[in-house]
Amino acid sequence: MADGTLTPMGRVARGGATAFAIYLAGAGLTYGSQLLIARMVGVDTFGIYSYVYAWMVVLAYCATLGFDVALLRFLPAYQAEDAWALLKGIILYAQRRAAAVGISVISVGMLIILVIAPEIPAEIRNTFLVGFALVPVWALLWIRCAMVRAFGGVASALVPDKIIRDGMLLVIVALASWGLGRKFSAPAVMTATLISSAAALVVTSLAIRRLRPDAIEGIPAEFAATTWRRTILPLVILAATEALMNRSGVLLLGWMGHTADAGIYGLAFNIAFLTALPRTALNTLFAPTLSHLHARKERATMQMLTARSASWTLGAAACIAIILSVLAGPLLTWFGRGYEAGVPVLRILLIGQVFAASAGSQLQIMTMTGQERSAAVLLSASAAVNALAGIVFIQLFGLIGAAIATTIGLIIWNSAMAFFIWRRLQLLPGVLGLSRMSISRAHVP
Repeated sequence: MADGTLTPMGRVARGGATAFAIYLAGAGLTYGSQLLIARMVGVDTFGIYSYVYAWMVVLAYCATLGFDVALLRFLPAYQAEDAWALLKGIILYAQRRAAAVGISVISVGMLIILVIAPEIPAEIRNTFLVGFALVPVWALLWIRCAMVRAFGGVASALVPDKIIRDGMLLVIVALASWGLGRKFSAPAVMTATLISSAAALVVTSLAIRRLRPDAIEGIPAEFAATTWRRTILPLVILAATEALMNRSGVLLLGWMGHTADAGIYGLAFNIAFLTALPRTALNTLFAPTLSHLHARKERATMQMLTARSASWTLGAAACIAIILSVLAGPLLTWFGRGYEAGVPVLRILLIGQVFAASAGSQLQIMTMTGQERSAAVLLSASAAVNALAGIVFIQLFGLIGAAIATTIGLIIWNSAMAFFIWRRLQLLPGVLGLSRMSISRAHVP
């Protein structure tokens, strides 16, 4: 069957399978590089790197200003309407604003580290100073990956960020370790991360030149800044808050002085996040397909798409979670001495990830149906609960307490979104939608 005759379900399934293969390869490179780094530098240095890395991720998502999501909505719409001047305008607007914010983060961050907080230990200080340069690089990388996705290049959008970035990091660390016999410090690892990220940005930029419509060449750009700003405000809150919530355990442990525990937690969280790869991969085509169906008011197909995609991701996530839970002990021991403390952390985090998988891609449903403001409110409230729970549980239970708080926050967030989607959009969220599909089939004569 040709691509043009595929059903929405077929397009999402085919695109999701392709994306999942790329995500899986990228995950292998990510954990390969982390294994090498963790074994080379030890738990203390890896903890510093993980702590600073988590901050840079949050700041980079802020610097995108939500355009890494907004472009997936605006670019296809402008293409469909032949609004080429607006399409060119939003491309320029998004990149210029993100670069400006990223440069501001570098300036303010260096001022804080060098002037306001000079008592920070040297290794942490130098890691931060290198890490700040990642913010504009990552922001532009994610924005340009969104452009490539919007122009139809799913693989071209995923390969630079998921394979080239971590693959090059793995090569740099391996060559320095085995070829030069050099012991890496946290600032050195962060420098290697910056180099590999810059290379991924270059590759993505080349993909944009190849895929962007010829119709935007030689025409003046048109800017609808008021409309774009009104849309991106909740999206930047969503992106930054989700990144903050995902890394709250690392940030809180590092902030409270437990940098070694921050590294252990970060490693366990990244391994547990493997269960989210099927859902993340499926979202590459789930989001634009759902937006298209919502615009055409095809609610029955929306319900079928959300229910079946949730059942796919739950099945895959459950299988991955069972394997990881059984292998948690030997898996974390491979990373070196001290990381075995993350075994109970990993198993607790897996519970939350499987629950999230059963709920499906609820954040995508809300953002692609114009409910991004409500999504931002729900996520912000859940992140606040997560942070408060983290402070309390870390003081009570230490490393395990961080995992408990993260799992509680994830369950509360997904439950709140499920209730909203049911009440506002009249869609049964996640695998619950399968019951509505069964009832509908039962009434078919």
